[in-house]
Amino acid sequence: MALNDRVLGIAALFFAAFLTWFGYDLEAPFTYEPVGPKAFPLMLALIIALCGVRLIYKGGNSVDPNPEGANFRIMTMVVYVAAYAFLFQWVGFIVSTALMSIFVGRLFNGTWIKCIIGGVVMGILFFLLFDKGLDVVLPTGILGDLL
Repeated sequence: MALNDRVLGIAALFFAAFLTWFGYDLEAPFTYEPVGPKAFPLMLALIIALCGVRLIYKGGNSVDPNPEGANFRIMTMVVYVAAYAFLFQWVGFIVSTALMSIFVGRLFNGTWIKCIIGGVVMGILFFLLFDKGLDVVLPTGILGDLL
């Protein structure tokens, strides 16, 4: 089967169904936010499903093969996301986000210094935005005593 937009649209619908199945039963052990934890995966599933329907309806265009080295970068990104999920609770939001940003920046040929500065700034600013500004509780990890 040749890859085209419709195949991607069908895959998006399956992924949206998985997100809906996963997110529908999410319940917080105690209420700390008015919306609750199920809102984000369900909203994301809706957006992905709408995009999938559009690809199926308007699709049919052939998809060019990935350029040289792209498949390696994609698989490396999957490893980085898995490492991010593993480290998130243990080392905390700021450190795990900074590390993820640094290594993703390097995948896209950023210099070490720019990636380090950008990663550290993103980790701190997003923590302040979500934890302090939006009152979303994030793990502090190894920086717990400093925050």
